[in-house]
Amino acid sequence: MKRFRRANEETTYWLSYSDMMAGLLLTFVIIIAVSMLHAKMQYDEKENQLLGKEQELLVQADELDKERDIVSLQKTTLDEQAKMLNAQEEALAEQGQKIAIQEKTLKEQHELLNKLEAVMSEQQQKLDDIIGVRTELVEDLRKEFEHSDLKVAVDEKTGAITFDSSILFDYNKSVLKESGKEFLSKFLPRYADVLLSDKYKDNISEIMIEGHTDTEGKYIFNLELSQKRALAVAQYCLSDNSDILPDEQVEELRELISATGCSYSKPVYDEDGKVDMEASRRVEFLFRLTDEEMVREMMEILTEGESGENDE
Repeated sequence: MKRFRRANEETTYWLSYSDMMAGLLLTFVIIIAVSMLHAKMQYDEKENQLLGKEQELLVQADELDKERDIVSLQKTTLDEQAKMLNAQEEALAEQGQKIAIQEKTLKEQHELLNKLEAVMSEQQQKLDDIIGVRTELVEDLRKEFEHSDLKVAVDEKTGAITFDSSILFDYNKSVLKESGKEFLSKFLPRYADVLLSDKYKDNISEIMIEGHTDTEGKYIFNLELSQKRALAVAQYCLSDNSDILPDEQVEELRELISATGCSYSKPVYDEDGKVDMEASRRVEFLFRLTDEEMVREMMEILTEGESGENDE
């Protein structure tokens, strides 16, 4: 009985130990299974995470490619803008050079304008002086002859003195008549006294004797006739055996007087605009003041310039 009990107790002991070991083994198996399952889950989770990361990386790669394309496009745009900027800088530099040249030109023109204004001011002063001298000279000539019996008319603007050629010459002739010589003997001393006076002689640059004809006949015939008449007057007044003027005045006049014929190039017209044949046959005494020709040319240039501006 005791042996059976002991055997039964041993059997029970080993069964309990086996059950315990089996339980432990099962526990280990469960633990290992759970661990493996957990590891598998973690692996799957990690794999899913990696797949997600790969997707993200692919998306980021696409975005990066897009960004690169955008950067490349921006770089191309920047390069084009840089080229445009360089071109603009070159254009600005060229424009700056042009502006510098224009400024230099304007400065030179301004300086030239100042010089021209100074010259114009000087010429204007000369013109005023000449006008003043001419006005006084014309007035003195008018006073000299207004009460004389010579019936000489002095042009109020130019100071020209005109004689009817019939006083001096016969029709179509160039030989002075006695009445013409007598007229010149009275006229010339008084004329010379005014022009050669201390008041005016330094202002006189030339005295012109001009012969004029009417418009009948040929131009060359009339030119020769008018020249001969002007020369005849000059010869009578300035010849060596002339006693009309003192020798001193004769010498002074010889340096100033010129004689020329104008044919019928300057006829005289009546009120109806027709040629006054009798008035056209004439001899004129004219004078030119010092610097007057230069001022006249200057005034013509200015007049032409103003005319051109008005035309525009």
